Amino acid sequence: MVSSKSRAVDIRPLLLSFLLLAAGAAGSGQVHYSVPEEAKHGTFVGRIAQDLGLEVAELVPRLFRVASKGRGDLLEVNLQNGILFVNSRIDREELCGRNAECSIHLEVIVDRPLQVFHVEVEVKDINDNPPIFPMAVKTIRFHESRLLDSRFPLEGASDADIGVNALLSYKLSSSEFFFLDVQTNDELSQSLSLVLRKSLDREETAEVNLLLVATDGGKPELTGTVQLLIKVLDVNDNEPTFDQSVYKVQLLENIANGTLVIKLNSSDADEGSNSEIMYSFSSDVPPTITTKFKIDPSSGEIRTKGKLDYEEMKSYEIQVIAYDNGTPSMSGHCKITVKLVDINDNTPEVSITSLSLPIPEDAPLGTVIALITVSDRDSGANGQVTCTLNPHNPFKLVSTFKNYYSLVLDSSLDRERVASYEVMVTARDRGSPSLSATASMSVEVADVNDNAPTFAQPEYTVFVKENNPPGCHIFTVSARDADAQENALVAYSLVERRVGERALSSYVSVHAESGKVYALQPLDHEELELLQFQVSARDAGVPPLGSNVTLQVFVLDENDNAPALLPPGPGGGAGAVSQLVARSVGAGHVVAKVRAVDADSGYNAWLSYELQAAAGAARSPFRVGLYTGEISTTRALDEADAPRQRLLVLVKDHGEPALTATATVLLSLEDSGQAPKASSRASAGVAGTETALVDVNVYLIVAICAVSSLFVLTLLLYTALRCSAPPSEGACGPGKPRLVCSSAVGSWSYSQQRRQRVCSGEGPPKTDLMAFSPSLPAGPISADGEEHPDVDAAIPAIVSNF
Repeated sequence: MVSSKSRAVDIRPLLLSFLLLAAGAAGSGQVHYSVPEEAKHGTFVGRIAQDLGLEVAELVPRLFRVASKGRGDLLEVNLQNGILFVNSRIDREELCGRNAECSIHLEVIVDRPLQVFHVEVEVKDINDNPPIFPMAVKTIRFHESRLLDSRFPLEGASDADIGVNALLSYKLSSSEFFFLDVQTNDELSQSLSLVLRKSLDREETAEVNLLLVATDGGKPELTGTVQLLIKVLDVNDNEPTFDQSVYKVQLLENIANGTLVIKLNSSDADEGSNSEIMYSFSSDVPPTITTKFKIDPSSGEIRTKGKLDYEEMKSYEIQVIAYDNGTPSMSGHCKITVKLVDINDNTPEVSITSLSLPIPEDAPLGTVIALITVSDRDSGANGQVTCTLNPHNPFKLVSTFKNYYSLVLDSSLDRERVASYEVMVTARDRGSPSLSATASMSVEVADVNDNAPTFAQPEYTVFVKENNPPGCHIFTVSARDADAQENALVAYSLVERRVGERALSSYVSVHAESGKVYALQPLDHEELELLQFQVSARDAGVPPLGSNVTLQVFVLDENDNAPALLPPGPGGGAGAVSQLVARSVGAGHVVAKVRAVDADSGYNAWLSYELQAAAGAARSPFRVGLYTGEISTTRALDEADAPRQRLLVLVKDHGEPALTATATVLLSLEDSGQAPKASSRASAGVAGTETALVDVNVYLIVAICAVSSLFVLTLLLYTALRCSAPPSEGACGPGKPRLVCSSAVGSWSYSQQRRQRVCSGEGPPKTDLMAFSPSLPAGPISADGEEHPDVDAAIPAIVSNF
């Protein structure tokens, strides 16, 4: 028996390169482990928590998790001890095929703070796959006329393992006619040939049975066999021959269907039908060849039949037989190696994994929002991918590992300005022409309470008539909050303080939801002219934010106070006025005066006086000043006048409707001889009164001018203060009772009733001043002897609320 065994390829340079690659990966900061394939469940891989610098106790609180793209649950981590172990069967050939390097990339993610680690677990090959021949029995036809050293190429076995485990050696069972020749093309490619060592004689030996054994280089060794059935043929003793045994062709992937791959040309030394050659694929070519290529039996042209994809298979080996039409037919063999050239025909793939959405608007810079993975099935520059973001958004991409990125916050957020962002990630390869793919995600910005409620203006002025019904709605405040949801829910409340001796809440209230302001009790202008207070608007955020608005409620006066009669003198009562009058007085002599005041303001406090005639009585020799209340004679008194005169004086204000009061004046007429002392005293009193009234008139004019100037100055200062600064609060105390002065030339009243006021700034309390022009001298006397004053000349001047 003759045997042939191939030499084992020296793998030391390959192992050295593997060690250099592993050292480079470790230097880059990546954690690297290795595990043999087919390891049992629970096999220890590494102390991943310790190697990543994590404490075992913090794995569960920090939500330690492991993600592996497309690798399922091959590996798992025990959170109790931080050990990485094998969870399910790992088949290196299933994961990586014939690739020399096979690794499982793990992405380890922990929160609080968010950290991403990359772990590479190399799957080491074990010799778990025996060599496999394409068929169990191969029939070979040899002509008896074949020359010595004639060769018949054999299809070698294939081993799914890699490295040493895939290095095959072959051994042929002993035979006197054949031996096995093995030629090494490269490290993993061998050409087998069955070589004739002794001439065949079909009449002596019609068939030869041989056993070909393939043994791999693993430990332990695994073998595969194929039965070689050699049939010896007669007659046609020249086989077709090719100009070379191996043809090498390069094709671009995705070339058109029917593209010519190669045109074979073989020759046969025979003549006639024995030299007519036909071509076909070898009977043991795999289906991947017959589905991708076709051969013309007559011309020997090989053309593409299906789509060629570099990412599916990078090369093809086609065994072709050329056989003649002799009897028996003779054949020649050649091999065509087709290598595909990659083109940029695969667009990159983008995968986005959201981590923390929605993101709060106060999130710190550098917050990781999503993890992005890109890939490209092409090779070389066609498979190198770069990632970019669409412009004008507050995010950026940070490369964490090859083809792994983190989407992080690059600038501050403001939900009130932009509530959401459409982030588009573009992955572009470096092929020519370049291909790209996009993926988008919506980043919602969560609201935080960073905006206080705001009012349209800092201060409102409200006018309310006094004597309003309790609980009436007087105004509505409204504040707007730019936040959302509960952060924008506004509740209103009063800023409580004291108004005099009472709390503000006893006067007004505000509805917490609608902002409507209600007057809880009837307001009295005579007690409270201006009520100034603040309403607070506060949102429901955490912590809550708020702002205040000032309301100035002016209570408008209504005519709700009738004129009140004052006593005629110190110590006098409020009853009838009694006065002694000498009959000797002349016309126009002032004999008495009715005094009255009105608690209202303005026109409602402007009083006029009328003398009411008694029913059936003769015309009275007296009259009353329309605005002064002074009772004077219209003519000289005589003996015909009754000694007892009872006068009724009607006091009326100018409100709508007018309110009145009636004063009774009792005059006793005395002869001048009977009461000289009284008369002299009266004359002296009248003279003194007239002198005093002249002085009062001068003072009145000066006071009116001063008050008018003060009023104009106050208005200018008030306007300037309102424009420059917000009003301050102050309380005004009670005023003095109203003073009434009278004279022959007119009357004026200085009224400051006891009331509580809320002032808009520091300074003296507001007052009401009503001034009446002095009565003109007596006008013409009518035919009935009554003197009529010029009423049109009495022009009231009212200055109030300054």
